[in-house]
Amino acid sequence: MHVVPGLKVLYFGTPVVLVSTRDEDGTANLAPISSAWWLGQYAMLGLGDAARTTANLLREGECVLSLPSAALADAVDRLALTTGRPDVPEKKAKQGYRYEPEKFAAAHLTEQPAELVRPPRVAECPVQLECRVVAAHPFGGPGMRATAFQAEVLRTHVEEDLVIPGTHHVDPDGWDPLIMKFCEFYGGGHRLRPSRLADGWNMPHQRPGGERTARTGTA
Repeated sequence: MHVVPGLKVLYFGTPVVLVSTRDEDGTANLAPISSAWWLGQYAMLGLGDAARTTANLLREGECVLSLPSAALADAVDRLALTTGRPDVPEKKAKQGYRYEPEKFAAAHLTEQPAELVRPPRVAECPVQLECRVVAAHPFGGPGMRATAFQAEVLRTHVEEDLVIPGTHHVDPDGWDPLIMKFCEFYGGGHRLRPSRLADGWNMPHQRPGGERTARTGTA
């Protein structure tokens, strides 16, 4: 039997992407997102308009999309509830977001120079995509103003062990992407660790006995 719950969140499960861009002063910014998909040599990225990454993409027109494996869940979680904006938007501040100007250092990740664009790659990520923005489309509704970016993949860097020998294909059995599913981290089909983002968004949490309850207040 189906029910009609009026879902508040529709993140059924997408790979986490670390988007690196350049701020106006040339320093590197790094933001985790989970609204991304690919078709051919193009990626579509969805970001809220209040994000520093959105402003950087509109201004600079380029980025690197680094895909973390499930083993990097801790590093990605260190970026949760951080923003590159010194003027933290009121809505985010209420959720617990704080200004963090040194995103790579905060996540304990390493900048690696890209070859075709200015933003750096994330050295620890097994897949890195250098991209340029070819189109930006505003979308959203009441309470949500966002932009969908169409990015062309200019160069792909993949850890050698993940490439099937003699081909140009990634081994799907060897690649274990970090998945964001309803604001929780998953890898190999299992929840990996508690998520600060889920706390900030007040998502229900599954207790060890299987009971689900709101983290704080009501979800």
